[in-house]
Amino acid sequence: MISKAMRLARVGSGSELAAALLVALGFPCIMLAAIIPNLWFFAAATAVTYLADRYLHHCGSYLINRLAAVRAGLSIRFLVRQLLLVLLLSRMGYGEQTLFYVTVACLLAFYGLQAPQSAMVTLIRLRRKLPVVTRNIDLASVRIADAPPQGLMSRPAEKMLHLDVFSVVGVLVAVETGKDAIAYIGLGLTLVLAVCYLVALLPYVRPSRLVPPETKVLNAVGDWLAEYQPTVMLYFSGSKDSAYQVNMWLETMAQLGGRPMILLRERNILPQLATTSVPVLCVPGGVHLMNLDLSSVRVALYAANVGKNIHLLRVPTMKHVFIGHGDSDKIASVNPYSKVYDEVWTAGRAGRDRYALADVGVRDEDIVEVGRPQLATIQSWSGTQKNPIPTVLYAPTWEGWDDNPGNTSLLLAGENIVRRLLEAEQPVRLLYKPHPFTGTRSAKAKAVHLRITAMIEQAAAERVTDSRWAEQSAALQGEQAEARAELARIEARLAELAGGGRTARDEAELSRDSLADPVREAETAKLKDEWNAASWRAQGWWEHRVITGAQMRLYDCFNESDAMVSDISSVVSDFIASGKPYAVTDSAEMGEDEFRRQNTAVRAAVILSNSAAELDELLAAVADPAADARADARSELKQYLLGPDEPTSIVQFDTAVKALSAKSEARNAGVAKSLGEPVGG
Repeated sequence: MISKAMRLARVGSGSELAAALLVALGFPCIMLAAIIPNLWFFAAATAVTYLADRYLHHCGSYLINRLAAVRAGLSIRFLVRQLLLVLLLSRMGYGEQTLFYVTVACLLAFYGLQAPQSAMVTLIRLRRKLPVVTRNIDLASVRIADAPPQGLMSRPAEKMLHLDVFSVVGVLVAVETGKDAIAYIGLGLTLVLAVCYLVALLPYVRPSRLVPPETKVLNAVGDWLAEYQPTVMLYFSGSKDSAYQVNMWLETMAQLGGRPMILLRERNILPQLATTSVPVLCVPGGVHLMNLDLSSVRVALYAANVGKNIHLLRVPTMKHVFIGHGDSDKIASVNPYSKVYDEVWTAGRAGRDRYALADVGVRDEDIVEVGRPQLATIQSWSGTQKNPIPTVLYAPTWEGWDDNPGNTSLLLAGENIVRRLLEAEQPVRLLYKPHPFTGTRSAKAKAVHLRITAMIEQAAAERVTDSRWAEQSAALQGEQAEARAELARIEARLAELAGGGRTARDEAELSRDSLADPVREAETAKLKDEWNAASWRAQGWWEHRVITGAQMRLYDCFNESDAMVSDISSVVSDFIASGKPYAVTDSAEMGEDEFRRQNTAVRAAVILSNSAAELDELLAAVADPAADARADARSELKQYLLGPDEPTSIVQFDTAVKALSAKSEARNAGVAKSLGEPVGG
């Protein structure tokens, strides 16, 4: 019943649901206490609503937005509480006394001060919002002033409104003790602090503390483009949850020849962007993008097929390439949209054949095989398991945009897979890393994910007390303590490198200060590798783990695992680079032969039904190399899917960029010649 209520209310925990109920019931209780009247009942109900309301805001609860939509927003809730305080005074016989009139007057004055405070905060935010946002681009000529302190600009409405606590407490204490002076002190504190808030904001509304006009910022960016002359660009548009799609290409972009640049279209992707020294330019406005001089760019790379791609595809002076964000047998890998690009780059021969079979208009001569540069960090399988017991990674994909049963194994097979691995006759360590989009569209998928998480956490807790692991746990205590200390040290240093010690920042200030620093980037990358290594050492090799978020990287999970269970997605193709045994679930129940025929990446896989009964074959292949009947097939499939090991993928990719740049140059020279214009470089 509680879990159903949580799903209906779209809250993440029982405590959040309880806080919402306390807010909903608290206000009627305050009203009842004011009418009765009962001072202590009123005080208790008021305190409950304050605390519950604060907790919901701290959680960023979905219910907060819903309350605002039904005219019960933050300001209204505080105003109602103040009106009920006035009602309490009237019902307790203070209606004709000075305390009553002073309270009403001060609360009205406090309400009046909220308008200029809100106006100033809004003005500061609007006037410090740049038309473009940058990283690693020098905007010194724009002269952007420091941002206001975060204490002033973070949740300003909450901070201002909560100043009424002094008034409410003062009045209630005055009524209880009969000392009106206490009420006047509380009311005075509320007004004085509110005025102080306004005074603190005043310096930041001066023109010198706001960002320069839009035209000056755009001119500065134009000057930088003219000086830098980018030659190859990674273009990306998407939600903040899709930032992983651009993050996977950052290292590749940094290794390319020429002058690379990353062009983003949504501001909310920037906070999710991984560390890079490549110049990053975020241009939310289509008109601003069209007015940028990108004539030096010869190759534009696209990581996703989205509508906003058209804003750059219109530029004829560059060649446009779809590189995607993974190589798989999903329908997305043969999207008909792909024929708008000059070329489509795939990892290996399989991608080329995929387009030929789909017959969606992408010509064979426009497909180039470039490998997968991101896979360089994946370690090849030694043929034996890494630890005394095998580690199996379960990495299902998300539910997709429709309810096709073949999208994800979670819905029909997920719990069976997890249960069989947790209850395997020979102990297995399970790592569960779901897709970042899991549960974003389907409530059923989210519910299954939560149940699987609970199953794994319970099994992990049971292993802590299991006598089979007591000796290993005791032996590793010292090493694990050292690893945890190292994690704390690394996290502190990463926070320092990211500017964690300075919180008074906004988008404009970050654009001003975020300049390329290859030394810092190299140290950050090294520390992240060390963090991942320490994270594994901090836990026993027998301990189950649920792994979410971007900090624990997927490829590190590959390297820690001896085998994987997944669905039809790029995760499978990438895992094949390791050469390790893997299984793929036929959730749509096509049957093994048809499933293998339709999906190239499963040709060397153990095929699972929704019951997951076939997992024994996968576990046997890990435990005994002699029982691994698919090793040769995996080796052949690896080359077919991902291309040859030599030359390396990054060399293949860079060569493809240079070749297409030459075609772009030739095209532009031909057009210039036909128009009688001088041919430029």
